[in-house]
Amino acid sequence: MHLRVDAEPDSGNTLLAEDERDDLIPTHITTQADLNEWEQANILEAVQWAFAHRRSDYLSMAFLFELHRKMFDQTWKWAGKARTTAKNIGVDPAEIRPKLLDLLRDAESWVTHQTHAVDEIAARFHHRLVQIHPFPNGNGRHARLSADVLLVSLGRPRFSWGSDDLSAKGVARDAYISALRDADRGNIKPLLAFVRT
Repeated sequence: MHLRVDAEPDSGNTLLAEDERDDLIPTHITTQADLNEWEQANILEAVQWAFAHRRSDYLSMAFLFELHRKMFDQTWKWAGKARTTAKNIGVDPAEIRPKLLDLLRDAESWVTHQTHAVDEIAARFHHRLVQIHPFPNGNGRHARLSADVLLVSLGRPRFSWGSDDLSAKGVARDAYISALRDADRGNIKPLLAFVRT
C-alpha cells in the first residue's frame, strides 16, 4: 500500500492514492485520517465478535482468515484474503499458507506440551504471524488481536501492547518494532517484556 503525501506527514490530511481508493468499500473516504477512523470502528466490531465467547478454533487457518475479514470487511475489498504480491516484509506469497500451517502446528504443540508459559506462546505466535505477513495490510493489528484471542482462550488476560496506539509513530511503536527485531534474531525477551507494559 502506497500513500501519496499531499500534506504534512501525520497531519491526517494525507490523501489516499487512487489504487488504494479502488480497493476501499466506502467511497466517501479520501484521507488517511478518515481511513484510520473507519478502520478502527470496523476493528472494534471484530473485537466484539472475537471475544463473544471462549474460542476453541483460535489455532486454525479458518479462524485467522475470518478474523482478518471481520476486522476489515467494511473497509477493504481484500479483507480476509491472502496477499498475492511481494512486500518489503513477509514471506513470498506462495509460502503464506504453508508457513501459516507450520505456525499453527507449532503453536498447537506448544500449547499441548506446555513448551512455554502461555504469555511466551502468545508472544512467539504473534512474532511469527507478523513475519509471515499474510495479508495486504493490517498484519500487525491482526497478529496482535490473534495473540490476544489465544491468551483469552487459554485463560490469560489480553496483552497491554505497550499501553499505547502502536499504529502511530512514537516511543511505544519504536519499542515494539525493536522488540520484534530482537525476536527476529532469536531473543524473545524484549517482546515478552513489551507486551505486558
